[in-house]
Amino acid sequence: MSTVTDYVSRIEGTCGAESDVIVNFKYEKKDEVIANILKKAHLKNTLAGIIFELTFEDRSFRLYTSGKAIFRGFKTKTELMDFLTKLLL
Repeated sequence: MSTVTDYVSRIEGTCGAESDVIVNFKYEKKDEVIANILKKAHLKNTLAGIIFELTFEDRSFRLYTSGKAIFRGFKTKTELMDFLTKLLL
């Protein structure tokens, strides 16, 4: 059975007033990740098919075709991992 770590390469935090979390997906899995996310999440907006603004469970985030996603409003890594589990698996 797959886990989130099978898809996630790196998780980084940003600094500033609003702390965002940048999730980089593994290169060899990024197409599968993007397809799974686009099936489950609600598309709010897209920019030239490269950047997708999505919502899932009342949380908005951005997904890039490069295999990167930016999430806002997560206080702990556990909370983020639970969200990613629902989104990816």
